[in-house]
Amino acid sequence: MSITTHVPLIETILSEWQTEIGQNFAGYRGHVYRVYNFCLALHICNVEEQHKLAIAVCFHDLGLWSDNSIDYIPPSIIRLKQYLSAHALNTWSEEIELILENHHKIRTYSNDKYPLVEVFRQADLIDFSLGMFKFGLANSFIQQVKTKIPNAGFHKFLLRSAGTWFLQHPFSPPPFMKW
Repeated sequence: MSITTHVPLIETILSEWQTEIGQNFAGYRGHVYRVYNFCLALHICNVEEQHKLAIAVCFHDLGLWSDNSIDYIPPSIIRLKQYLSAHALNTWSEEIELILENHHKIRTYSNDKYPLVEVFRQADLIDFSLGMFKFGLANSFIQQVKTKIPNAGFHKFLLRSAGTWFLQHPFSPPPFMKW
């Protein structure tokens, strides 16, 4: 399976947020492309599904920077809805919102109408776990993606961001987690 490192839609969306993301831009861009590749490897996607995933992957963690918040899913969804409205894609809103809302869900997300929600949840967990979770993907493929699309400090950024939460709330899960 080939590894995708350039999607014009992803580049366009991310470029609009590059200044706001700042020094974490290369790390987030890498995370975006790794998750996108894992999605494509987990599910054979038609063109429309690829388009939806490209949008979702750009916005899924964006609230970390747009609103400087560890409770970043609600602001990420706000930015997503603004984008979809501006591009006359409101009919995709429910599905892509569900992707964002559930991408840190602990348990499997099951909805036959929207299979991309679970695909995305798995893909994000593959990258977040550095490949510890695989969901049937070959370790060699995961390693190829990680080699071709470098981490660029993304996981260190996550540890610093989440570390603050855990110091202040040692017995509470972060607000982005769902059961």
